[in-house]
Amino acid sequence: MSAYTITYIKNENKKEKPDFDNLAFGKYFTDHMFILDYSEQKEWHNARIVPYKPLQLDPAAIVFHYGQTVFEGLKAYKTKSGDIQLFRPNKNMERLNRSNERMCIPEIDEEFAIEAIKNLVEIDKDWVPDAPGTSLYIRPFIISTEPYLGVSPSSTYQFIIILSPVGAYYEEGINPVRIAVENEFVRAVKGGTGEAKTAGNYASSLKAQEMVSNKGYAQVLWLDGIEKKYIEEVGSMNVFFVINDEVITPELNGSILNGVTRNSVITLLNHWNIPVKERKITMEEIYEYAQNGELKEAFGAGTAAVISPIGELSWNDKKIEINDGKTGKISFDLYETLTGIQYGRDEDIFDWIVKVKF
Repeated sequence: MSAYTITYIKNENKKEKPDFDNLAFGKYFTDHMFILDYSEQKEWHNARIVPYKPLQLDPAAIVFHYGQTVFEGLKAYKTKSGDIQLFRPNKNMERLNRSNERMCIPEIDEEFAIEAIKNLVEIDKDWVPDAPGTSLYIRPFIISTEPYLGVSPSSTYQFIIILSPVGAYYEEGINPVRIAVENEFVRAVKGGTGEAKTAGNYASSLKAQEMVSNKGYAQVLWLDGIEKKYIEEVGSMNVFFVINDEVITPELNGSILNGVTRNSVITLLNHWNIPVKERKITMEEIYEYAQNGELKEAFGAGTAAVISPIGELSWNDKKIEINDGKTGKISFDLYETLTGIQYGRDEDIFDWIVKVKF
């Protein structure tokens, strides 16, 4: 596939750009998008960048009825010198193919997918914001397009990439958020699709999110779907706890997403000689650690928010305040280091950055 030429149709009706100093998350979209088709006869073919516009799909397309779809999320960052760069896009494309395998979707050529992203970002480079904390969010996704109401994998697909200039995911930014532990609903179970980035996982989270939002909480802390006692994720992010001088994060178990930021956090902690363990951990443990003064920090880690400190957990009518509701040192250092690498302020000693060449 990497030998394919990407055709380009210029958008002659450019959109008015939003105020880059006042960006919401995921509300605005750039002038172009990338599309790649799949059929069983031709496999992946017809790579093209075209004006951003609505898709035309048959009402019987499998994606609408059985949710056979996957997606990814990564960002392009503008450096002080004006360069535009991506953060570990190879990890996103590797995970996309793991999701593809789980959802019976044909594999994508990962190197070509990265080239497609770079080409699209280059064409819409004027949409990459440069205000502090802003970036260009990149959403690659695959949808099943065959019109068929039988429950089976599609024979046709589209791989699409769209771009969106974004500000902070949470209004609070690096300031701690309040989180409610969910005891009734579950996000995923081992053997399900929890470790795949597929739409159904997020649809199933909406009810619990709506309920806690009405109570003033920013997100849900998800427990396992079987015993409902082991911690899994916070919202759509991986979660970490600083217990005394050690960092603990739930181990990957088949229902937890293998986050790119999660992997980067673990790499940085190891580099800093801060002990980090991936293991099962219960809310009972967290409550006891808090009662004993051993719970020092907690934070979520994900592409959208990077690092989101947790200032309070609500669990079984108990309020667990963490670090007096303030951002902890490890959370802050991780945020500063990751964003420093992403925006080119700090040296990339791990070879994580991919430049978009103009």
